[in-house]
Amino acid sequence: MLTGPPVGESSLTGDLRSLGFTVREAAGEAAVPEDIAAVPEWEALALVDPRFVGHPHALRLALTDPRFPAGALPGALSVRPEARAALNDVLDGPTERAGSATGASRALPETLAERLESDGTRVHRPELGVLVARVPADESERRAALESVAATDDEEVRLRSVVKARDGFFTTFCVSPYSRYLARWCARRGFTPNQVTTASLLTALVAAAAAATGSRGGYVAAGVLLLLSFVLDCTDGQLARYSLRYSTLGAWLDATFDRAKEYAFYAGLALGAARGGDDVWALALGAMVLQTVRHVIDFSFNEANHDATANTSPTAALSDRLDSAGWTVWARRMIVLPIGERWALIAVLTACTTPRVTFLVLLVGCAFAACYTTAGRLLRSLTRRAERTPRAARALADLADGGPLSALPMSGPGGAAAPIAGLVGVVLVLGAALTAPVGSWWPVLGAFGYAVFATLAVAAPLTGPLDWLLPPLFRIGEYGTLLVLAARSEVNGALPAAFGLVAAVAYHHYDTVYRIRGGTGAPPHWLVRAIGGHEGRTLLVAAAAALWAGGSGSADRGFTLALTAFAVVTAVAVLSESIRFWVSSTAPAVHDETGEPA
Repeated sequence: MLTGPPVGESSLTGDLRSLGFTVREAAGEAAVPEDIAAVPEWEALALVDPRFVGHPHALRLALTDPRFPAGALPGALSVRPEARAALNDVLDGPTERAGSATGASRALPETLAERLESDGTRVHRPELGVLVARVPADESERRAALESVAATDDEEVRLRSVVKARDGFFTTFCVSPYSRYLARWCARRGFTPNQVTTASLLTALVAAAAAATGSRGGYVAAGVLLLLSFVLDCTDGQLARYSLRYSTLGAWLDATFDRAKEYAFYAGLALGAARGGDDVWALALGAMVLQTVRHVIDFSFNEANHDATANTSPTAALSDRLDSAGWTVWARRMIVLPIGERWALIAVLTACTTPRVTFLVLLVGCAFAACYTTAGRLLRSLTRRAERTPRAARALADLADGGPLSALPMSGPGGAAAPIAGLVGVVLVLGAALTAPVGSWWPVLGAFGYAVFATLAVAAPLTGPLDWLLPPLFRIGEYGTLLVLAARSEVNGALPAAFGLVAAVAYHHYDTVYRIRGGTGAPPHWLVRAIGGHEGRTLLVAAAAALWAGGSGSADRGFTLALTAFAVVTAVAVLSESIRFWVSSTAPAVHDETGEPA
């Protein structure tokens, strides 16, 4: 809605229509409240000063981004349905507006935006960079603004803005130079980001199927298709930023499909190797465990320091200095094997070598990356004087994923002793799994000790400097025990079944992360307890190994059947509740715009 008739031969009306708006002209600012009242409450609306001069993309950024209840820039304000009531309240206020330094009256949209912010409504003000958005006070200012608009290519700025600033080297230099044009091509033909995301998933699944053939041609095709899947994976996010088409469903797909694609490819490689007589399921499961633990370290550390006060350290200052040194930026990003570099490595090795070589190189690279990042975070945690907030402590407790046993009333050590207690528990269960005879009950006793120490570790609020280590320690304890017991049992089908169980549980852990990031907290307690929590699942797997892993014949197959049944039940439980949550209207649209390695 324009707050008055357009000025001269302005293109403003056409620009707004190109953004999908139905343009109405108010008789004057005094008539704006009445005209707004005529617009149904369930519709979004935008107020634009008729004197506005600027790039269409500036208007697009402020007026059409669905992630915010309101958006503003000089001379323009957008309000989505959830903020319409707040807009009605501020319209009832006084209409006088202060003049500018030149004596010109301030634009009504700017005044209303300030009132909305004062009343507690979040108003998004996009970073415009070289884009122009002004309300000229006179004709000379208007001519100067029009010249500035003509001097900057709106479309070129729009294309550049779809690329994340902190992407890895491979993504930045080998994919984004052309994927952004693919994103524009998709936008102009009406494809949605969710459709591109689904195409990326399907391409990766076809790549996994090609790898599962076990032939050299299949491996070459798998490598090429995996790279194509990654190009589409970059394109979907760039398409969302290009067209500002964000959605809750898109956030869920984007958050989960990357892991599903990568781990499905691991399974395809293991199946292909088995066709050639090489059993690499233990390596495939080890790669999935290591990659998931790496992500949990990232998530846990970031959540622990999300809103910490006095959050500085000499190590962080050194990191900032290194980031300003040019080539070190790319070297440090490549060392941690972000998704682009990792998938490129997997694709090349798949096409040129064997699955065993692929997994061994991947394990070495990811282990080095995990040691590098964890060491840096340990140094930061030990040298900074940050104070953890209750919100951070709650997030860490949710990431720990404790089951019914963790709810028992116990007094925890707190402070530096909490991660030590968690480490003792992990050593107990992994030590028993590694050294006890196959089929013995010692791993069950170790799992019981793990459950006790894990419960002690989280009994006190997790506000210590190293408490963020507990969630990754628990993932190592649970996933590692399952890997060791399945591998040592030498039961036919046990490792593939364990792979499926870890995949189901890992999905639950990733789902927890993205819910916390969206501000809605962890999955419901009934679900966490129904699937046992990390300590309950570890006990159950250890008991299954003691009952069936050391037998023969039908008893021998019992361990595989138990793992398979547990994987199916866990997958059905977590997927059904997760899908219900993410398609609900209350779920947050959580999109990763940082570009940090995944």
